[in-house]
Amino acid sequence: MKVLKFGGTSVASPQNIRKLVKIVSQKSQTSKVTVVVSAFGGVTDALIGLSELAQSGNFSYQEAFETLKKRHQSTVEELLLEGEQKEECFLLVESLFEELKDILHGVFLVRELSPKTLDFISGFGERLSAYIIAQAFIQHGEKANFVDSRKLIVTDEEFGNAKVDFSISNSNILRHFANSQGIQVFAGFISSSKTGQSTTLGRGGSDYTAAILAAALQADVLEIWTDVSGMLTADPRKVKKAFPIAQISYQEALELSYFGAKVLYPPSIQPVYQKNIPILIKNTFEPEAEGTLISTDAKLAERPMRGWSAIKNIAWLNLSGNGMVGITGISMRLFGALGR
Repeated sequence: MKVLKFGGTSVASPQNIRKLVKIVSQKSQTSKVTVVVSAFGGVTDALIGLSELAQSGNFSYQEAFETLKKRHQSTVEELLLEGEQKEECFLLVESLFEELKDILHGVFLVRELSPKTLDFISGFGERLSAYIIAQAFIQHGEKANFVDSRKLIVTDEEFGNAKVDFSISNSNILRHFANSQGIQVFAGFISSSKTGQSTTLGRGGSDYTAAILAAALQADVLEIWTDVSGMLTADPRKVKKAFPIAQISYQEALELSYFGAKVLYPPSIQPVYQKNIPILIKNTFEPEAEGTLISTDAKLAERPMRGWSAIKNIAWLNLSGNGMVGITGISMRLFGALGR
């Protein structure tokens, strides 16, 4: 089993979705595959933005809503051939947008946007993209099935960054795959609490969804498909001669991710790291490129450093003084003050 995750840029247009379908279809010839997708590029930010407009009582949220709706409708129009399947897809998209419209109207009326409501709204992008992409696979002649991840991945109710209950989630995932056939297309990022409330796994959560699935299924590999050819030695916007890293260890990838590298969402490494499942980062637009393999067996770097990362807007605080020497509890007081 291979789990393939495609990010927002990889599904940003009908042309990109066709590339995705081709990549997955080729891999499905030699292995069972499961697909996790993000919302179309920029959609999650747009959903959050129009939610905030509605909360502030700004009528322009309606215009932003219509723009978002037309984008998804035009994608269906261009992606699918005329027929019953296309009509059913349009109806489902229309139904989801009617649901979203009602929720936004409620936010507008009461001028309140709770974390719980925002989670529900921000998850619409993945629900839409996963369904549309599943239809694209079927149009291509593949047997495919849209999966609402909220039915399988169970979390607490820390809205915006929910914590996964792996015991329940793994059981749900294994039960689903025991009775499934064809390519399963999962909506990334979204989940639900034990009481059935919609939750999300944090920004970058689609990577995490894919890692949860890969770990539960004991997958051969987790492939993260994005718009760069693997992890680079540095941010190419800052270092022009940055180049892809062929192999890297889990620990090195974690450090680079936590300290600024944007290719990988840090929490996504942990589930597969525990199961020793390699992560392969590939470029949707250059599928022939080698990419980066993250594993326990990464060869030692030929150079003294594997990569370079940086974080903006960091403050450095230095606390010193003779009155601190030998005084018990100084560190606790410092970090307690910072915490507060």
